[in-house]
Amino acid sequence: MWTTTRRQLLGSTIAIAMATVAGGALADEHLPEGGSIEAVANEGERLRIAFMAFQNNPFWVPVIEGAEAATAYLGEFNTTVDYIDLGDNLTPEAVIVGIEAAVAQGYDGIVTVPIFDGTERAINEAAEAGVPTINIIAEGSVPSDRILFIGQNATAAGAQLGAFMAEEMGGDGKLGVITGYFGAVQHTQRMNGAIDFLAENFPDIEIVGPFENQDRAELAYSQVQDMLTANPDIEMIYVTAGGPFGAARAVRDLDLTGTVGVVGFDHTPDNTAYIASGEMAGLIDQAPFQQAFDATVTMHNFLVTDEAPTEDVLFVDGNLLTADGIQN
Repeated sequence: MWTTTRRQLLGSTIAIAMATVAGGALADEHLPEGGSIEAVANEGERLRIAFMAFQNNPFWVPVIEGAEAATAYLGEFNTTVDYIDLGDNLTPEAVIVGIEAAVAQGYDGIVTVPIFDGTERAINEAAEAGVPTINIIAEGSVPSDRILFIGQNATAAGAQLGAFMAEEMGGDGKLGVITGYFGAVQHTQRMNGAIDFLAENFPDIEIVGPFENQDRAELAYSQVQDMLTANPDIEMIYVTAGGPFGAARAVRDLDLTGTVGVVGFDHTPDNTAYIASGEMAGLIDQAPFQQAFDATVTMHNFLVTDEAPTEDVLFVDGNLLTADGIQN
């Protein structure tokens, strides 16, 4: 059975504080904290980049902050970055409309979050029109003409959390699974990365679900309540996308803190608060600020130099945060 201790909870608070201090100390003095790509000088005409993202849960806050930091930084390099809100409903249509509008409005480059299959058509058409695209966070499984993807290796991250959950559960028991969108490739990869790892290595762990919460904490909250009503012996809940703090709040409200643990993604304040209070067993991050900032600066550099990145996929490191601090 999964349990927490007061010592672990204290350790998490100290670790978070130390990580913050260390990050500031190591940041390049010419870049905002969290950014790692420097811009090249632009002596030509002013460039315009369209940055697109959704806003359906707190995960997007550091993404937008990364875009805002890139906007301020690139303003000194003769480049304008405009943030385009794709809304709070994650659909391929929202991405397609955003890309098509950016091309029609004469942007020089696009940074976007495709997430779904079907968006590759708009990316390819933008490339044909001379407008390059960089994808961040999550993209579909169908190849496109984008010049770069920056994000997490979703399958590997799922397997990493699968190993963590198996250890916490002692290799057996019931695990509830909630995913964001069944049609989102990244969410499916995270889910299957964990489930496939467990099926191969820990077949005595029984999966309850999966359920779709549409990236919403309030749906995760009700789904966890329903799961635990039907399966009171569930030991852990795995949330593959947005809203893990909703699952943690349900555990707290059911008075199951220390008995049922939640595992999920993203070191947002809404999530890490439940590490400190004991409902959240582990969280892996995907460096959303860095993805947003670095992708936007990379697009600027490509537009200035016409030199594509040497690799077309750049995986960011994910750190697993538990009550004992950062684990990797």
